[in-house]
Amino acid sequence: MKKAIITVIGQDRVGIIAKVCTYLAETSVNVLDISQTIVSGYFNMMMIVDVACASVSYDTLGSELDAAGKEIGCIIKIQLEDIFDMMHRI
Repeated sequence: MKKAIITVIGQDRVGIIAKVCTYLAETSVNVLDISQTIVSGYFNMMMIVDVACASVSYDTLGSELDAAGKEIGCIIKIQLEDIFDMMHRI
């Protein structure tokens, strides 16, 4: 298993979760955990995913998620779990 963290931030609108999850399914990325909230009209989602069996490279995932975010007016970022953990150590 090779875990990554995906974050999605933007103004709330219909279809954000569908767009992200459809792309992940099409690229064989498994969603392990998901949390989302809406605060004062702003959508925030964090996903833990397994990219070990992804049908595209990690770099391609990042660039295509970025492009998908632009289509729906959100910022979508992906980061490998190891790097995320190192950046957030106290």
